[in-house]
Amino acid sequence: MFNRRQFVTGTAALPALGACLNAPAMTVSSSLQREMYERALQIAQTKVRGGANHPVYKQPFVDAAFSESIFLWDTCFIACYAKYHQDRLPIGQALDNFYDRQDEDGYICREYTGSGAPFWPKDHPVSINPPLLAFAELELHSISDDTSRLEANYPKLVRFHDYIRRTLRQPDGLYISDAFGSGMDNIPRYPDGWSDDGQGIVLTNLHPEIFVYDGLSPKWNRQGRSVDMSAQMVLFAKDLARIARLIGQTADAAAWETIGAETASAINEKCWNEADGFYYDLGYDQQIRRAHIGAYWMLLADAVPTERLPRFLEPLNDSSKFNRKLPTATMPGDSDLFQPDGGYWRGSIWAPTSYMVIRGLERVGKPSMARSIALRLYSATSEVYRDTGTFWENYAPDAFAPGNESRSDFCGWSAIFPITLWHEYLAL
Repeated sequence: MFNRRQFVTGTAALPALGACLNAPAMTVSSSLQREMYERALQIAQTKVRGGANHPVYKQPFVDAAFSESIFLWDTCFIACYAKYHQDRLPIGQALDNFYDRQDEDGYICREYTGSGAPFWPKDHPVSINPPLLAFAELELHSISDDTSRLEANYPKLVRFHDYIRRTLRQPDGLYISDAFGSGMDNIPRYPDGWSDDGQGIVLTNLHPEIFVYDGLSPKWNRQGRSVDMSAQMVLFAKDLARIARLIGQTADAAAWETIGAETASAINEKCWNEADGFYYDLGYDQQIRRAHIGAYWMLLADAVPTERLPRFLEPLNDSSKFNRKLPTATMPGDSDLFQPDGGYWRGSIWAPTSYMVIRGLERVGKPSMARSIALRLYSATSEVYRDTGTFWENYAPDAFAPGNESRSDFCGWSAIFPITLWHEYLAL
């Protein structure tokens, strides 16, 4: 297991990038490692915005910066590499932008506009992204060891968790979500052949000049249960327990562990398919047998029973499923929705879900598998960097190429590949 605190961040020299590539698939020279690292950091620094002259965001903050808006789960995954350069990439202030706009009832919108207003309607689950703020805070703490920040933000995190629990948790203990809000925008979450039955919470098309919601199931939410959102809420509760212990709130920690265990139990009872060895979303209390990478949030949540783990991991090693030319495809190759050139979330390799799988494998005691995937991804993205000179929003699953719908200079969460994977799997 890697030890993130062995690395020192600072404004002087970058870490000494070495040729410690002991995996056969790795052929990335130390000079290319350094070039990638420095280029990613340089791009990320150009994405720092805000400050005294900004009308709303008065503190400089690092951002994906592909629009005037700020986005919650982008920011949480930016924390996974910005943690190594907190003096140059003001990630704490990026997270603070969301806390500063939290409603009294705990609600935090997944997107705020350049004017600081919530973009999405509060009464629809599209307004909630994967709830990863506690995870992001622990990422920063893993480097800085700063409990004062955890102490200050713990009450805000508690209110946010409680808001989601009150509004999206269902009587069976599982959670509803929205396909678009889940972050995996164009993966259908409803059963095959479904048409609007009038049971969902309706989303009014806010900005048809920007978004077309066809295929994003804006009326599929209450009818279903999301395995990824449910697992993310297990992770949220367990991360709150970790924070509570770090700040001396031991009674809270026990309560959070109980809350997490209750949700994990519901997922294991309802979403596990014994015949397939996989976790699925539900529709009308029936499993929707459409596999997607979101099921592997169960690893990071450490919610998979030991006896189920070997079978659940098999698709990550199977070249007909998630283990394509690049590992951690977002949909399995044997799905009729899979697109070998990416199709956005219908196969593309994305840094957030790839890193989720890697960290999840570490958490369930599979460090060799985690390292193998990490090194393959590093090697593959270095090939694309060599060809294009930059980093991409996502990558094709079946070629060393950007995904067919992918922004360039995306640092953004894609800096996880050249920065985080270097720190955690190459510099050992």
